[in-house]
Amino acid sequence: MRRTAMRIGATVLAGAIAFGAAGTATAAPANHRAPAGGYEEVFVPSEMGPVKVQIQWAARGGDAALYLLDGLRARDDVNGWTLETDAARQFADDDVTLVMPVGGESSFYTDWLAPSNFNRQGVTYKWETFLTEDLPDYLATRGVSRTNNAVLGLSMGGSAALSLAAHHRDQFKAAAAYSGYLNLSAPAMREAIRVAMLDAGRFNVDAMWGPPWGNGWLRNDPFVFAPTLKGLPIYVSAASGLPGQHDQPKGIVGHVNNASAMALEALSLAQTRAFQIRLDTLGIPAQFSFPAAGTHSWGYWQDELAKSRPMLLDALDAH
Repeated sequence: MRRTAMRIGATVLAGAIAFGAAGTATAAPANHRAPAGGYEEVFVPSEMGPVKVQIQWAARGGDAALYLLDGLRARDDVNGWTLETDAARQFADDDVTLVMPVGGESSFYTDWLAPSNFNRQGVTYKWETFLTEDLPDYLATRGVSRTNNAVLGLSMGGSAALSLAAHHRDQFKAAAAYSGYLNLSAPAMREAIRVAMLDAGRFNVDAMWGPPWGNGWLRNDPFVFAPTLKGLPIYVSAASGLPGQHDQPKGIVGHVNNASAMALEALSLAQTRAFQIRLDTLGIPAQFSFPAAGTHSWGYWQDELAKSRPMLLDALDAH
Protein backbone atom coordinates (compact mmCIF):
# COMPACT_ATOMS: atom_id res chain seq x y z
CA MET A 1 0.00 0.00 0.00
CA ARG A 2 2.90 2.31 0.74
CA ARG A 3 4.30 1.68 -2.74
CA THR A 4 0.91 2.41 -4.24
CA ALA A 5 0.65 5.68 -2.35
CA MET A 6 4.16 6.69 -3.52
CA ARG A 7 3.23 5.98 -7.13
CA ILE A 8 0.06 8.01 -6.82
CA GLY A 9 1.99 10.80 -5.17
CA ALA A 10 4.35 10.95 -8.14
CA THR A 11 1.36 11.25 -10.43
CA VAL A 12 -0.07 14.14 -8.43
CA LEU A 13 3.35 15.83 -8.40
CA ALA A 14 3.53 15.42 -12.13
CA GLY A 15 0.20 17.12 -12.36
CA ALA A 16 -0.37 16.21 -15.93
CA ILE A 17 -1.96 13.53 -17.89
CA ALA A 18 -4.36 10.71 -17.18
CA PHE A 19 -5.00 7.09 -16.54
CA GLY A 20 -4.67 6.24 -19.06
CA ALA A 21 -13.48 -6.96 -27.20
CA ALA A 22 -12.44 -9.84 -28.83
CA GLY A 23 -11.33 -11.43 -32.05
CA THR A 24 -8.75 -10.03 -34.43
CA ALA A 25 -8.42 -9.37 -38.13
CA THR A 26 -5.67 -8.35 -40.48
CA ALA A 27 -5.81 -5.80 -43.30
CA ALA A 28 -8.76 -6.43 -45.59
CA PRO A 29 -9.04 -5.96 -49.34
CA ALA A 30 -10.30 -2.65 -50.68
CA ASN A 31 -14.03 -1.98 -50.56
CA HIS A 32 -15.93 0.97 -51.97
CA ARG A 33 -18.06 1.31 -48.86
CA ALA A 34 -17.42 0.83 -45.18
CA PRO A 35 -19.17 -2.11 -43.48
CA ALA A 36 -22.59 -1.14 -42.17
CA GLY A 37 -22.34 -1.60 -38.42
CA GLY A 38 -20.45 -4.24 -36.48
CA TYR A 39 -17.18 -4.39 -34.61
CA GLU A 40 -13.67 -5.49 -35.57
CA GLU A 41 -10.17 -5.56 -34.19
CA VAL A 42 -7.44 -5.19 -36.79
CA PHE A 43 -3.66 -4.91 -36.84
CA VAL A 44 -2.38 -2.10 -39.03
CA PRO A 45 1.26 -2.00 -40.20
CA SER A 46 3.40 0.93 -39.04
CA GLU A 47 7.01 1.93 -38.40
CA MET A 48 6.42 0.76 -34.82
CA GLY A 49 5.25 -2.66 -35.99
CA PRO A 50 1.62 -3.83 -36.20
CA VAL A 51 -0.70 -1.60 -34.16
CA LYS A 52 -3.95 -2.98 -32.83
CA VAL A 53 -7.02 -0.87 -33.62
CA GLN A 54 -10.54 -1.43 -32.33
CA ILE A 55 -13.21 -0.37 -34.82
CA GLN A 56 -16.95 0.09 -34.59
CA TRP A 57 -18.21 0.58 -38.12
CA ALA A 58 -20.65 3.34 -39.11
CA ALA A 59 -24.24 2.22 -38.67
CA ARG A 60 -25.19 2.77 -42.30
CA GLY A 61 -21.82 2.37 -44.02
CA GLY A 62 -20.94 6.08 -44.13
CA ASP A 63 -17.41 7.30 -44.76
CA ALA A 64 -16.93 9.46 -41.61
CA ALA A 65 -14.60 8.43 -38.79
CA LEU A 66 -14.06 9.53 -35.20
CA TYR A 67 -10.67 8.79 -33.64
CA LEU A 68 -10.75 8.23 -29.84
CA LEU A 69 -7.40 8.67 -28.07
CA ASP A 70 -6.44 7.27 -24.68
CA GLY A 71 -4.65 8.78 -21.67
CA LEU A 72 -1.07 8.60 -20.36
CA ARG A 73 -1.47 5.05 -19.05
CA ALA A 74 -2.83 3.65 -22.30
CA ARG A 75 -2.86 -0.14 -22.21
CA ASP A 76 -1.43 -2.53 -24.78
CA ASP A 77 -4.50 -4.76 -24.97
CA VAL A 78 -7.50 -2.45 -25.20
CA ASN A 79 -8.36 1.21 -25.75
CA GLY A 80 -9.69 2.82 -22.57
CA TRP A 81 -12.79 4.16 -24.31
CA THR A 82 -13.97 0.60 -24.96
CA LEU A 83 -13.04 -0.65 -21.51
CA GLU A 84 -14.16 2.23 -19.29
CA THR A 85 -17.03 3.98 -21.12
CA ASP A 86 -20.15 3.41 -23.17
CA ALA A 87 -18.70 5.17 -26.23
CA ALA A 88 -19.72 2.31 -28.51
CA ARG A 89 -23.32 2.52 -27.31
CA GLN A 90 -23.44 6.29 -27.63
CA PHE A 91 -22.56 6.13 -31.34
CA ALA A 92 -24.15 2.77 -32.18
CA ASP A 93 -26.91 4.29 -34.32
CA ASP A 94 -24.79 7.04 -35.88
CA ASP A 95 -23.26 6.91 -39.34
CA VAL A 96 -19.70 7.33 -38.09
CA THR A 97 -16.94 4.75 -37.63
CA LEU A 98 -15.26 4.78 -34.21
CA VAL A 99 -11.50 4.28 -34.55
CA MET A 100 -9.80 3.38 -31.27
CA PRO A 101 -6.03 2.73 -31.48
CA VAL A 102 -4.51 0.56 -28.76
CA GLY A 103 -1.24 1.38 -27.03
CA GLY A 104 0.85 4.52 -26.88
CA GLU A 105 1.56 4.75 -23.17
CA SER A 106 3.19 8.14 -22.41
CA SER A 107 3.44 8.83 -26.16
CA PHE A 108 1.37 12.02 -26.53
CA TYR A 109 0.50 10.39 -29.86
CA THR A 110 3.41 12.19 -31.45
CA ASP A 111 6.52 11.25 -33.45
CA TRP A 112 9.43 10.87 -31.04
CA LEU A 113 13.02 11.75 -31.79
CA ALA A 114 14.40 8.44 -30.50
CA PRO A 115 13.44 5.38 -28.44
CA SER A 116 13.21 5.91 -24.69
CA ASN A 117 16.52 4.73 -23.25
CA PHE A 118 15.31 4.52 -19.65
CA ASN A 119 13.00 1.57 -20.31
CA ARG A 120 14.93 0.04 -23.23
CA GLN A 121 12.16 0.81 -25.68
CA GLY A 122 12.77 -1.22 -28.81
CA VAL A 123 11.28 1.18 -31.35
CA THR A 124 10.84 4.90 -31.75
CA TYR A 125 7.27 6.05 -31.23
CA LYS A 126 5.80 7.33 -34.51
CA TRP A 127 2.21 7.89 -33.47
CA GLU A 128 1.52 11.03 -35.48
CA THR A 129 2.70 9.28 -38.62
CA PHE A 130 0.55 6.28 -37.78
CA LEU A 131 -2.60 8.29 -37.10
CA THR A 132 -2.25 10.59 -40.12
CA GLU A 133 -0.73 8.26 -42.73
CA ASP A 134 -0.71 4.53 -41.96
CA LEU A 135 -4.12 4.28 -40.32
CA PRO A 136 -5.98 6.50 -42.83
CA ASP A 137 -4.36 4.50 -45.64
CA TYR A 138 -5.74 1.29 -44.15
CA LEU A 139 -9.17 2.74 -43.41
CA ALA A 140 -9.43 4.01 -46.98
CA THR A 141 -9.30 0.38 -48.14
CA ARG A 142 -12.41 -0.19 -46.02
CA GLY A 143 -14.40 2.76 -47.39
CA VAL A 144 -13.51 5.40 -44.77
CA SER A 145 -12.70 8.90 -45.99
CA ARG A 146 -9.21 10.33 -45.50
CA THR A 147 -10.68 13.79 -44.95
CA ASN A 148 -14.03 13.39 -43.17
CA ASN A 149 -12.64 12.68 -39.69
CA ALA A 150 -12.74 14.08 -36.16
CA VAL A 151 -10.47 13.35 -33.21
CA LEU A 152 -10.96 13.44 -29.45
CA GLY A 153 -9.07 12.41 -26.35
CA LEU A 154 -8.79 12.67 -22.59
CA SER A 155 -5.88 14.17 -20.66
CA MET A 156 -2.76 13.28 -22.69
CA GLY A 157 -5.06 12.31 -25.55
CA GLY A 158 -6.92 15.62 -25.28
CA SER A 159 -3.77 17.63 -25.83
CA ALA A 160 -2.83 15.30 -28.68
CA ALA A 161 -6.27 15.55 -30.30
CA LEU A 162 -5.95 19.32 -30.60
CA SER A 163 -2.40 19.00 -31.90
CA LEU A 164 -3.34 16.46 -34.57
CA ALA A 165 -6.31 18.53 -35.69
CA ALA A 166 -4.24 21.72 -35.81
CA HIS A 167 -1.46 20.22 -37.91
CA HIS A 168 -3.64 18.04 -40.14
CA ARG A 169 -6.59 20.20 -41.06
CA ASP A 170 -7.02 18.27 -44.31
CA GLN A 171 -7.83 15.15 -42.28
CA PHE A 172 -9.72 16.36 -39.21
CA LYS A 173 -12.86 18.50 -39.32
CA ALA A 174 -13.38 18.76 -35.54
CA ALA A 175 -11.63 18.04 -32.26
CA ALA A 176 -12.53 17.54 -28.61
CA ALA A 177 -10.30 17.57 -25.53
CA TYR A 178 -11.52 16.43 -22.12
CA SER A 179 -9.41 17.32 -19.05
CA GLY A 180 -6.47 18.12 -21.29
CA TYR A 181 -3.26 19.93 -20.39
CA LEU A 182 -3.22 22.80 -22.82
CA ASN A 183 0.05 24.63 -22.13
CA LEU A 184 2.63 21.85 -22.28
CA SER A 185 5.64 24.09 -22.86
CA ALA A 186 5.13 26.05 -19.65
CA PRO A 187 8.27 25.56 -17.52
CA ALA A 188 6.58 23.80 -14.61
CA MET A 189 4.58 21.57 -16.92
CA ARG A 190 7.65 20.29 -18.69
CA GLU A 191 9.15 18.98 -15.49
CA ALA A 192 5.77 17.67 -14.32
CA ILE A 193 5.44 15.70 -17.55
CA ARG A 194 8.96 14.35 -17.05
CA VAL A 195 7.99 12.95 -13.65
CA ALA A 196 4.64 11.63 -14.90
CA MET A 197 6.22 9.76 -17.81
CA LEU A 198 8.83 8.20 -15.56
CA ASP A 199 5.98 6.97 -13.39
CA ALA A 200 4.00 5.71 -16.39
CA GLY A 201 6.33 3.22 -18.04
CA ARG A 202 9.72 4.79 -17.18
CA PHE A 203 9.74 6.83 -20.40
CA ASN A 204 12.39 9.50 -20.94
CA VAL A 205 10.68 12.71 -22.02
CA ASP A 206 13.88 13.97 -23.71
CA ALA A 207 13.46 11.21 -26.30
CA MET A 208 10.07 12.68 -27.23
CA TRP A 209 10.62 16.35 -28.09
CA GLY A 210 14.18 16.94 -26.97
CA PRO A 211 15.20 19.47 -24.31
CA PRO A 212 12.53 21.72 -22.77
CA TRP A 213 13.47 24.60 -25.07
CA GLY A 214 13.13 22.47 -28.24
CA ASN A 215 10.74 23.26 -31.06
CA GLY A 216 8.88 20.00 -30.46
CA TRP A 217 7.44 21.34 -27.22
CA LEU A 218 6.15 24.46 -28.94
CA ARG A 219 4.72 22.58 -31.93
CA ASN A 220 2.66 20.34 -29.64
CA ASP A 221 1.50 22.99 -27.18
CA PRO A 222 -2.17 23.96 -27.76
CA PHE A 223 -1.59 27.35 -26.16
CA VAL A 224 1.14 28.09 -28.73
CA PHE A 225 -0.49 26.69 -31.87
CA ALA A 226 -3.93 28.05 -30.95
CA PRO A 227 -4.08 30.45 -33.96
CA THR A 228 -4.04 27.48 -36.34
CA LEU A 229 -7.33 26.22 -34.84
CA LYS A 230 -9.33 29.05 -36.38
CA GLY A 231 -12.40 27.75 -38.20
CA LEU A 232 -12.22 24.29 -36.59
CA PRO A 233 -15.19 23.13 -34.48
CA ILE A 234 -13.72 22.55 -31.00
CA TYR A 235 -15.11 21.16 -27.75
CA VAL A 236 -13.03 21.54 -24.58
CA SER A 237 -13.93 20.53 -21.03
CA ALA A 238 -12.49 20.39 -17.53
CA ALA A 239 -14.34 19.92 -14.25
CA SER A 240 -13.76 21.64 -10.92
CA GLY A 241 -11.87 18.80 -9.28
CA LEU A 242 -14.50 18.50 -6.57
CA PRO A 243 -15.89 14.97 -6.05
CA GLY A 244 -19.12 14.25 -7.87
CA GLN A 245 -21.50 11.44 -8.75
CA HIS A 246 -18.82 9.15 -10.19
CA ASP A 247 -16.55 9.35 -7.14
CA GLN A 248 -17.16 6.58 -4.62
CA PRO A 249 -13.74 5.80 -3.12
CA LYS A 250 -13.35 2.82 -0.82
CA GLY A 251 -10.54 2.22 1.61
CA ILE A 252 -7.33 4.18 2.09
CA VAL A 253 -6.00 3.54 -1.42
CA GLY A 254 -9.33 4.50 -2.95
CA HIS A 255 -9.31 7.82 -1.11
CA VAL A 256 -5.68 8.49 -2.08
CA ASN A 257 -6.56 7.75 -5.71
CA ASN A 258 -9.52 10.10 -5.46
CA ALA A 259 -7.33 12.86 -4.03
CA SER A 260 -4.96 12.37 -6.96
CA ALA A 261 -7.83 12.64 -9.44
CA MET A 262 -9.00 15.83 -7.73
CA ALA A 263 -5.56 17.44 -8.01
CA LEU A 264 -5.09 16.40 -11.62
CA GLU A 265 -8.45 17.83 -12.63
CA ALA A 266 -7.83 21.10 -10.77
CA LEU A 267 -4.64 21.58 -12.77
CA SER A 268 -6.45 20.77 -16.01
CA LEU A 269 -9.15 23.29 -15.10
CA ALA A 270 -6.57 26.06 -14.58
CA GLN A 271 -4.95 25.35 -17.93
CA THR A 272 -8.28 25.02 -19.72
CA ARG A 273 -9.47 28.37 -18.37
CA ALA A 274 -6.24 29.96 -19.61
CA PHE A 275 -6.74 28.30 -22.99
CA GLN A 276 -10.28 29.69 -23.14
CA ILE A 277 -8.92 33.20 -22.60
CA ARG A 278 -6.31 32.56 -25.27
CA LEU A 279 -8.95 31.58 -27.84
CA ASP A 280 -11.15 34.52 -26.87
CA THR A 281 -8.22 36.88 -27.40
CA LEU A 282 -7.66 35.37 -30.85
CA GLY A 283 -11.36 35.59 -31.70
CA ILE A 284 -11.63 31.82 -32.13
CA PRO A 285 -14.98 30.35 -31.02
CA ALA A 286 -15.15 27.03 -29.20
CA GLN A 287 -17.53 25.11 -26.96
CA PHE A 288 -16.32 24.96 -23.36
CA SER A 289 -17.78 22.84 -20.57
CA PHE A 290 -16.89 23.44 -16.92
CA PRO A 291 -18.94 21.10 -14.69
CA ALA A 292 -19.27 22.21 -11.07
CA ALA A 293 -18.20 18.76 -9.86
CA GLY A 294 -15.94 16.14 -11.33
CA THR A 295 -12.48 14.62 -11.01
CA HIS A 296 -9.90 13.23 -13.43
CA SER A 297 -11.70 9.96 -14.12
CA TRP A 298 -13.55 8.04 -16.79
CA GLY A 299 -17.12 8.58 -15.63
CA TYR A 300 -16.83 12.31 -16.27
CA TRP A 301 -15.14 11.81 -19.65
CA GLN A 302 -18.01 9.56 -20.66
CA ASP A 303 -20.40 12.36 -19.72
CA GLU A 304 -18.43 14.91 -21.75
CA LEU A 305 -18.34 12.58 -24.73
CA ALA A 306 -22.14 12.58 -24.69
CA LYS A 307 -22.24 16.38 -24.49
CA SER A 308 -19.82 16.82 -27.39
CA ARG A 309 -21.42 14.14 -29.59
CA PRO A 310 -23.83 16.53 -31.41
CA MET A 311 -20.99 18.88 -32.39
CA LEU A 312 -18.84 16.01 -33.66
CA LEU A 313 -21.66 14.49 -35.70
CA ASP A 314 -22.60 17.87 -37.15
CA ALA A 315 -19.02 18.51 -38.27
CA LEU A 316 -18.91 15.12 -40.02
CA ASP A 317 -22.50 15.18 -41.30
CA ALA A 318 -22.80 11.73 -39.77
CA HIS A 319 -26.14 11.62 -37.96
